[in-house]
Order: sequence, then structure tokens, then C-alpha cells
Amino acid sequence: MATAKHRIEIYSAGCATCKDTIEMVKRVAGSDHDIHVHDMQRADTAARAKSLGIHSVPAVVVNGKLASCCAGRGPDESVLREALR
Repeated sequence: MATAKHRIEIYSAGCATCKDTIEMVKRVAGSDHDIHVHDMQRADTAARAKSLGIHSVPAVVVNGKLASCCAGRGPDESVLREALR
């Protein structure tokens, strides 16, 4: 059964944890989804992040909604996999 193509946005400050998250998302999502990395150093990106309810980075947004994989201690791979089903 094919899954729908998702738009995945990663909000990053360029830190080691953010880079690890970007690699994890790319590994989990593969080429089946559109992945966009946003630099939180940019004012327009920070404003968009705030409007999405992002309070810390790294943060992952799936189809315009902050993914539950980013609640708590940071991105959780198993929760991200579920969000992409």
C-alpha cells in the first residue's frame, strides 16, 4: 500500500543535535517525501516557526503541523515514522 507524499520541514539552528535530526529525518523519510530544512538564524524563518508553535529546535513539521515526535526531549524516530504513515 502506497503512502501519501508528505511535506516535511525541519527547523534547525545548525547545532550538532539539529544536524543529527536532519539526517534521521532524511533516513526515515527517504525519497518518498519532500524535505525542507529551515535556518532559524533567518528572521522570516523564526517568525514562521513561532506561528507553528515551535519553542525549541530541532523541530519537525509534517504537512504544516508540528510533529508530536518533537514534544519533550527532542525528535523521536518511532513517532516520526508513525506520522509519515
